[in-house]
Amino acid sequence: MGIAEVIPGVSGGTIAFITGIYERFIGALKSIDFSLFKTLKNEGIAGAWKQIDGTFLVALFAGMFTSIILFINIVTHLIEHYPVMLWAFFFGLILASAIYVGKQIPNWTAVNIIALIVGVIVAYYVTIAAPANGSDSLIIIFFSGMIAISAMLLPGLSGSFLLLLMGMYGIVWGGIKELDFGIIGAFGAGCLAGILSFSKALNWAFQNHKSLTLSLLTGFIIGSLNRVWPWQEVLSRRTNSKGEEVVGFTKSVLPDTFMQLDGAANLPYGNDSQLMMVVVLMLVGFATVFLLELVSKKAH
Repeated sequence: MGIAEVIPGVSGGTIAFITGIYERFIGALKSIDFSLFKTLKNEGIAGAWKQIDGTFLVALFAGMFTSIILFINIVTHLIEHYPVMLWAFFFGLILASAIYVGKQIPNWTAVNIIALIVGVIVAYYVTIAAPANGSDSLIIIFFSGMIAISAMLLPGLSGSFLLLLMGMYGIVWGGIKELDFGIIGAFGAGCLAGILSFSKALNWAFQNHKSLTLSLLTGFIIGSLNRVWPWQEVLSRRTNSKGEEVVGFTKSVLPDTFMQLDGAANLPYGNDSQLMMVVVLMLVGFATVFLLELVSKKAH
């Protein structure tokens, strides 16, 4: 989940879903509220720890934090130098995730189908929306954290991609890489506030309208596929936290169109479609989901 959150277009919530921990994750977050003080008073630390499923949350967040610290440089290197192959893998993974989540819906009613379509439209619109200019204001970074973490909780919506749309991706991840504790603190506080508020809404939705919620989430995942389509034409560039010019925004194109682009102007994508490797990596990503599902079932 930590690695997924570093990559614009890939949702940590999707990974949570296919590994079978999504509802437990949402339920644990939802239990962190003012009632915790009453539990602490009546049952002590052990009771409060049990209420929030503390061991699970500590293991999960420790894993996410560790993976971000260890792999952020590797992931950003892959995005900058091997984007076509990276997106190919995640396209296959996310496509299989949509199938996996859709299988959890017992009956496809008209209302569920409408929710699916709405989810597709919303997520697709997010992938084509124009990016804004970012700000290094700690207040803006705080609210960026709230928005990004709320997206992380939704399969199909990428927190990192929303940061990109807000113009905050380079500022936030640059601050984390450079250990800027002001940025890290503001972003972390925003993430905490977002988790505690949004998780309650999600938990209520799963408890009362599970099929409808799953239909909407399936739509989010399908709609997000546009963002991880391997063949992209660079439309604009932006300056990152180091003053370097990097890709700002792109649009999906067909392989034939991709090969006709000016390779030098379309860096880092270039214009080599790498069609065979893309197909192989899509299949690997697709198979990874069902492998994770198998491992998760054995673990349970």
